Amino acid sequence: MKRLPSIALLLSLLISPLGIYADDGMWTFDNPPRKDWKQKHNFEPSDAWLEHVRLASVRLNDGGSGAFVSGDGLLMTNQHVASGQLQKVSTKGRDYTKEGFYARTPAEELKCPDLEINVLVALEDVTSRIKGAVKGGASDKQANEQRKAEMAAIEKESTEKSGLRSEIVTLYSGGEYWLYRYKKYTDLRLVFAAEEQIAFFGGDPDNFTYPRYDLDVAFFRVYENNQPLKTEHYFKWSANGPSDGELVIASGNPGSTARLLTLAQIQYQRDAGNPLQMQTWTARRDALVNYAKRGAE
Repeated sequence: MKRLPSIALLLSLLISPLGIYADDGMWTFDNPPRKDWKQKHNFEPSDAWLEHVRLASVRLNDGGSGAFVSGDGLLMTNQHVASGQLQKVSTKGRDYTKEGFYARTPAEELKCPDLEINVLVALEDVTSRIKGAVKGGASDKQANEQRKAEMAAIEKESTEKSGLRSEIVTLYSGGEYWLYRYKKYTDLRLVFAAEEQIAFFGGDPDNFTYPRYDLDVAFFRVYENNQPLKTEHYFKWSANGPSDGELVIASGNPGSTARLLTLAQIQYQRDAGNPLQMQTWTARRDALVNYAKRGAE
């Protein structure tokens, strides 16, 4: 469950890996493929259904997605998303990354020092305003600066007017610009996290290849005014889970797609961008390996 800061909440449609075929893709909440869903799966989500899914889904500032799973602010995400907070609430005598954590009562829940979640509560198409800010005859550099200035102005106006976290999201390689307004919560407390060995079994190859045989899960509780958050929008548990071939829709904050890259951009990534990134990651990995040899702490 990874996401880029510039990427909006998206819907990913998947078919069970046990099914005959996969018909996958990603869509923004303003533009789901209703006609395709109706023709292929006889599924017609209402506006109210889409709103419920959007408001039950959250973005974590540590990088990742999550979802409300109770009316009392219980939030479910991955253990690897929670790992940064696990390290921060651990003590010299208790390593919650290694041992895991479970709060038996609300009083035992551990307050996270700097975790924030965002819920997308409103979105608005501001394409015409941003494109209209580019003056005739402007160079590419000037046009870029004028767009950025207009984006900053829109975000400032929205924040001051609504009090919500406001972000301009660029979609379709600049084909559209949307203003996303998020309700943010900053009082989160750790309820449960599996120990890392069972959460990370299989590693990243399994994470991005098929559903893993592990327990990569963590729960937080969201508080507002020092009380558990009361929300009507949350996902209810299924006793049986999905069946073979059943339509499954997953909401969250994934990375971007690259379907609109030009041939020149793809060639750059192949010949320059990816090799340079590989060198950077290799250097960081080697530095971390050497640092880790100093000791567990």
